[in-house]
Amino acid sequence: MKNQKTSLIYKLILIALIFSASAKAQIQKVEPPFWYAEMKNPELQIMFYGKNIAQYEASVSNNVVIKNVEKTENPNYLFVTIDTQNLKASELIFSFKTKNKVAFTQKYSLKERRANSANRKSYDASDMIYLIMPDRFANGNAKNDSDASLTEKGNRQDPSGRHGGDIEGIIKNLDYISSLGATTIWNTPLCEDNDKQHSYHGYAQSDVYKIDPRYGTNEDYVRLSAEMHKKDMKLVMDYVTNHWGITHWMIKDMPTKTWFNQFETFTQTHHRREVITDPHASKLDQEICIDGWFVPSMPDLNLRNPLVAKYLTQNAIWWIEYVNLDGFRVDTYNYSDPTAMANWAKSITNEYPNFNIVGEIWMHNQASLAYWQKDSKIGAIENYNSNLPSVMDFTLQSQITSAFNEDNPTWDNGLIKFYNNFAMDFLYPNTDNILIFAENHDTDRMNDKFKYDLPKYKLAMTLLATIRGIPQVYYGSEIGMGGDKSKGDADIRQDFPGGWAGDKNNALTAAGRTPEQAKYFDFTSKLFNWRKSNEAVHFGKMTHYIPENNTYVYFRSTDAKTVMVVFNNNAKEQIVKTNRFKENIKNFKSGKDVITGKTFDLSSEITLEPKSALVLELE
Repeated sequence: MKNQKTSLIYKLILIALIFSASAKAQIQKVEPPFWYAEMKNPELQIMFYGKNIAQYEASVSNNVVIKNVEKTENPNYLFVTIDTQNLKASELIFSFKTKNKVAFTQKYSLKERRANSANRKSYDASDMIYLIMPDRFANGNAKNDSDASLTEKGNRQDPSGRHGGDIEGIIKNLDYISSLGATTIWNTPLCEDNDKQHSYHGYAQSDVYKIDPRYGTNEDYVRLSAEMHKKDMKLVMDYVTNHWGITHWMIKDMPTKTWFNQFETFTQTHHRREVITDPHASKLDQEICIDGWFVPSMPDLNLRNPLVAKYLTQNAIWWIEYVNLDGFRVDTYNYSDPTAMANWAKSITNEYPNFNIVGEIWMHNQASLAYWQKDSKIGAIENYNSNLPSVMDFTLQSQITSAFNEDNPTWDNGLIKFYNNFAMDFLYPNTDNILIFAENHDTDRMNDKFKYDLPKYKLAMTLLATIRGIPQVYYGSEIGMGGDKSKGDADIRQDFPGGWAGDKNNALTAAGRTPEQAKYFDFTSKLFNWRKSNEAVHFGKMTHYIPENNTYVYFRSTDAKTVMVVFNNNAKEQIVKTNRFKENIKNFKSGKDVITGKTFDLSSEITLEPKSALVLELE
């Protein structure tokens, strides 16, 4: 009898253990994985994912109020919204019941925020942003070039493959980036991208709460931020709201059919985003633009679904808090529903009033660009406010790589392109907060377009360093790197020489640069390090004069300082008479060139070398 009782007790314990183990395995994912106490918006939507989890009734400890529990047609998801008002940093316990009995529990942490987190300072016109494709910049840890959990393995011999650049490589070269005059880094996406090939670009993310192991860990990303802040540098995350990758774990088990935009047959966006603001556009064209997939490997997110919108908003805020980010750049910004994106941007800037977000609005029309900037008068015509603080100046970008190649001006080419571009600045609500650039990871490489002509490169960099807006420089251009986009994206995303052990040319060090690389770097470094401390070119008033003879003159001025910038876009020497500029020269007698230190007399004329520019601090 005693043996029978012992056997029965043993069986009961075994059953309990099996039940307990299965219960713990019930939850496979919790997102956000943790949260922060004392956020301005106290509502927190937590997604619990596990087999048939929707059959359970959820409750939570500490008298926390559950405001809503939402189930979808997929029983593997449960969305629980709680009120975190007045909750301190603590550990909550979620209980999941069936038939009034607790089947299992789940711990959930509310962490303490950093001091003054809500008022963090973001990037602005006093900064210079250095754009990096992490896989192609520097390999700081060769051990993570491949990862057993991910499909594509490291192969530097494949131009479009994974080459091994990582977060550690960026950390190890922060001094190089800082010496260039950069104050801010924007990395293309670092979250996991498990595409079978071409995964290095990171825009087809498969897990938006996890850094790709081939770049490092979440903790490595936090460490990058911390190391940058020690050097008074800022970190910008490349965020994607429009789409994920086809290998995202939710694709395999969708929370709801409306999580992604879907058609009866595959439908790709037509990329004609003019239809969004076109008063004559058909509803069909607008629907295909917004809901169509970017490419077949990138499922289009449906931000009109409140669950999706909340998920993406919280994911963005989670990364800001967790990593201590200083800003966002948002990919394919106006491919998503405009109202949903306005709400997304507003939610983030409500939480962080000084947080800057620049959207990729890849359009070459100032009115179309200005429509998308926060408080736009153009958007107001349709009672629309994007709440997006900054946009990318694609009109200027295309002009930089064309105008400096035009030695013989006509009515509408040469330097007049810049004048005409800035003449349209009245359309923008805030011209200081526009991202200006000559190239990025998707465009033609500037040096290739200039046929590796150093004087033309200097002209382009001088323009970016001295006009209104936030300048961005693409990695490698500062040492003369190029690439031909007609050969494919991999050619404009080549490895930075010296970023890999064994590279014959190490342009990351002064001693390792070739003489030609040094010419590019030294000029860029001097120019942008000067720019760091010159408020006139950060936020000063701009006055420009109609170009004559393919020369262009403008001034940036504050009450304390005036900078005069003079361009000669001709293949021959030019003499510029100064009488015309008395309005801005005023009582200044001379100007000192910030690159050479040479002083120029402003009383009558300035002689300019062929294809050259002067940046003069007036004295």
